[in-house]
Amino acid sequence: MENLYLILVIVLAILAVGDLIVGVSNDAVNFLNSAVGSKAISLKSIMILAGLGVAFGALFSSGLMEVARKGIFNPGEFYFDEIMLIFTAVMLTDILLLDFFNTIGMPTSTTVSIVFELLGAAVFMSLIKIASNGGKLSDLINYINTSKATQIISGIVLSIVVALTIGAIVQWISRLFLTYEFENKATWVSTLFSGIALSAITYFILMKGIKGTPWAGLEFDIIGGMKIKDFIEIEVLKVGLINFIFWCGLSYLLINFFKVNIYKIIIGIGTFALALAFAGNDLVNFIGVPIAAYQSYEAWVVSGATAGNFSMEAMASKVPTPTIFLVLSGLIMVITLWFSSKARKVLKTSLDLSNQGYVKERFQPSLFSKFIVRGFQVLSEILNKLLPEKIRNKIELQFAGSSSHSKMINDPEAPSFDMLRASVNLAVAAILISIATSYKLPLSTTYVTFMVAMGTSLADRAWGRDSAVYRVSGVINVIAGWFLTAITAFIVSGIIVSLIHIGGVQAIAVILFIILLIIGKNFLKHRNEEIEVDRDKILKAESKSMKGVMDESSGNIIKFFKRVDLIYSALVQGLSKHDLKILKKGKKNIKRLENEVEELRENIFYFIKNLDEPSLSASNFYIVLLSYIEDLASDLDYIISKSYKHINNDHKKLKLSQIRDLNEIHEFTKSIFKDSMETFDNNSVAEIEILLNNRGKIKAQIQEKINSQIKLTRSTETSPKNTTLYFNILLKSKDIYKIKINLIEEFYNTYRKINNR
Repeated sequence: MENLYLILVIVLAILAVGDLIVGVSNDAVNFLNSAVGSKAISLKSIMILAGLGVAFGALFSSGLMEVARKGIFNPGEFYFDEIMLIFTAVMLTDILLLDFFNTIGMPTSTTVSIVFELLGAAVFMSLIKIASNGGKLSDLINYINTSKATQIISGIVLSIVVALTIGAIVQWISRLFLTYEFENKATWVSTLFSGIALSAITYFILMKGIKGTPWAGLEFDIIGGMKIKDFIEIEVLKVGLINFIFWCGLSYLLINFFKVNIYKIIIGIGTFALALAFAGNDLVNFIGVPIAAYQSYEAWVVSGATAGNFSMEAMASKVPTPTIFLVLSGLIMVITLWFSSKARKVLKTSLDLSNQGYVKERFQPSLFSKFIVRGFQVLSEILNKLLPEKIRNKIELQFAGSSSHSKMINDPEAPSFDMLRASVNLAVAAILISIATSYKLPLSTTYVTFMVAMGTSLADRAWGRDSAVYRVSGVINVIAGWFLTAITAFIVSGIIVSLIHIGGVQAIAVILFIILLIIGKNFLKHRNEEIEVDRDKILKAESKSMKGVMDESSGNIIKFFKRVDLIYSALVQGLSKHDLKILKKGKKNIKRLENEVEELRENIFYFIKNLDEPSLSASNFYIVLLSYIEDLASDLDYIISKSYKHINNDHKKLKLSQIRDLNEIHEFTKSIFKDSMETFDNNSVAEIEILLNNRGKIKAQIQEKINSQIKLTRSTETSPKNTTLYFNILLKSKDIYKIKINLIEEFYNTYRKINNR
């Protein structure tokens, strides 16, 4: 029996490694957002600072490990075998849940997931015990640490509102006084801001760092014989004042004599501090449960009692976490931070919602987001009327400036926001997490950092009239995802612990196998999507000259034609095999193509703004080209959707002769356009001239197929649905061919104009 629980401890250790990987992928957004978004320092420097912060934070996180052992339930009410089932269910649920959110690129809270997983597993196990003992439902309160659980949950929920509000207020005040030209302000202004921000961040580092080290208990006469940790907690004003004076003095020297950009220093130190906070505050979410299981196993082995009779009262006392576990955890987290592609996907969601300029909006506006935006617009108008015109104009003047220029540029390499907002994000998040840490609350760093970033975005007018409904909808989606995390974590963890209780080791093996399959599938899907998108995505035109636009467009036309042929091929293949899966894949491909076309269309404003030449030729060419591409994608979508509906409704198959005709049209046009695409690639127009001269022959061939079908309909065709579908495909195929020809002709004529100048 001892071997069984040893195996469980080993399984939990392996799950802890997986949880660390998926957890860091999700939570990297917490401390990378501001530095990456502002592009104040190089990515390599950001990763080094974040890596150091994570490594130090992992070493100082021992104190909060108690949450996993006694923060949610009363361990004395459970026996060893029951505790092990709870811990196993929690870890299985956690790794599955976090991987799901990473895959869809949504930042969720690892703190919320672990708290509600522990709560769900403990509640379900308690109900099992109550039922087997013939107890009452009211006995549940004896098993759950309701006061601590309520404190944790309320602290997490409260952090959403507080972080958003404080972030918005601090950013609005900072921007009001410093404006968008903050780097040109007088030295004393930057010194004052730096002193406030760095003293807040440093106090935060002291709270998170020193308190977890062996030096925290040392006593010194200079601080009245108090312990260091007590002095930091009690003498907040003294520590804060000393901190502020020190950083003001140092900032003044760096700005005035060494000409250092102090905002880069703030962002660098802030990134280190939040990475330290993440590891110190959230490490419990990844390894707290396996460590608690290991320590429970050690206590049980020493006791000599049976697993079903050994009470876990020992877990109620404080047990230090072995340093080796913290070191190994820190190492895994740092490695994951450097190599996780899913971390970049989650980070992008947060940066897009904070972006000062143009981004492709990922979230669609909802009724609720429209209601909120309109409500705030009305409130803003009321407040504006209450303010004197002089003050209102002064505020508008302070908020005007360089930000308006950034909104005219669509550059993926441009900063998402400036260094002032990045500094505020870091300082406010550091202060809020410091306060929570002083009360020993496992605050969700995801909630705090994300909501602070959203608050500063709102106050900084990053959410303009053109983007507000999309951004608000995105924030609502993320918050809804957090609540979904809580509900899902509670239910799934409870179900898994129940299944394990019934099925034992076999149930654990089956559930673990299913979870590994799901994670493996998600990993392969994510990797394939990245490769596919990078390989054939239609790119926005970024050149400023007419020739550059032509060169970029030729590459896009090649990619577009290849993808059109691929989708049309899926159409013919799906119809010939009467296979919904093939057509469904075609629908998915056309949807992705339409999304890319939509992104190009939304980029027209920035494309025109970006051109150097006063001539309208490049703009006209690009707009016409885009119109043809959009029409072609729409026609493809139409025939794919009609074909899918035809098969899904189980109508008659197309005849073999009809399939053969579609194949002939496809192969004939494909071979011709393949030659023209090669001329695009070689920057030659010889083959294009041949194609344009022979356009009538191809058109006549398609018309011949249409005429043949008309004759068949009059003589032998018996299926109206079949005939309707086939005519739709033929007519749209004719339109697709015409659009292709028109697109090539437009390119050809424009190319000749440029070269004949």
